[in-house]
Amino acid sequence: MSRREVIALIFSVDVALALCDAEIVLGSGDFAAVSNNWRKTMTIICFIRYQIDPFQREQFKKYAENWGRIIPRCGGQLVGYFLPYEGTNDVAWGLIGFESLAAYEKYRARLRTDSEARENFAMAQTNRLILREERNFVEVVDGTFGLPSTLAGPA
Repeated sequence: MSRREVIALIFSVDVALALCDAEIVLGSGDFAAVSNNWRKTMTIICFIRYQIDPFQREQFKKYAENWGRIIPRCGGQLVGYFLPYEGTNDVAWGLIGFESLAAYEKYRARLRTDSEARENFAMAQTNRLILREERNFVEVVDGTFGLPSTLAGPA
């Protein structure tokens, strides 16, 4: 699966979950309002590609789950962490949204002072869960984020 396909899959799953939440909270199903709200709060995505030790997949899963508590507390909008499912068994992804690069820098400063974040980093280093890590920053293209399928009928 290509990086582009992974990003599309990740966003579609996350948007679907957001729509379910919006439907429950708002009772509306107004997709445009949800998508516009996300666009206002998440214009830059930090796309992290991890090469992991495939024999420590479950330990990396715990590492990722820990970020589920830490990232929002420190100011990031967690899109999600994703483990290999089929195909390549040593690549995982993490996606975190920010309003700007300045917001990302503030987030990084908060991570350095957060005791749980420091413990999580130390655990990953001690156990050598991550063999390689790449960070890329991408921006959301207006009119392309979170568009629902318009396919009528069964797929």
